[in-house]
Amino acid sequence: MIKPGAVRNKHIGHILSKIEEAGFTIAAIKTTQMSLAVAAEFYAVHKDKPFYQELISFMSSGPIIAMVLLKDNAVADFRQLIGSTDPDKAEEGSIRKLFATSKTANAIHGSDSDENAELESSFFFSRQEWLRREQVTY
Repeated sequence: MIKPGAVRNKHIGHILSKIEEAGFTIAAIKTTQMSLAVAAEFYAVHKDKPFYQELISFMSSGPIIAMVLLKDNAVADFRQLIGSTDPDKAEEGSIRKLFATSKTANAIHGSDSDENAELESSFFFSRQEWLRREQVTY
C-alpha cells in the first residue's frame, strides 16, 4: 500500500512505475482512507510497540493506495524493491530511499510473508475483486 505521506507528496505515479518496472502485475488497486479504528485493526500486530499510536495516526491521516501485486517470489522481491523501513538505511534506488520522509512515513507498506500478503489483500479487497495468478493474461 502507498501510504498517506507519499500520496500527499504526489509520488503515486513514480511508485507505480517502479513497481511495474520491477515486473509486478497490479491485479487490484484502489484509493481509500482508513479510519483510526481500521488502521488500528490493520496494524494490530504492532499494538504493544512504542511506535503504534504514531503509526495508526499517520495511516489514518489521508488516502492510501491499496494494491494486490502478483509476481513469482512476490513478497521477497517487493521487500527488496521497497527497501529498509528506515529510509536512512534503505538501499539506494529503493522506494523508501527515494520517497520516504521518516521511518513512520516510509512511503509504502509491503507484506512480510505470503500468509500476511493473503490476509492483507483480503483486508482491502474481496476475492472477486482481484485476479488469481492463473487468470492473469497479458
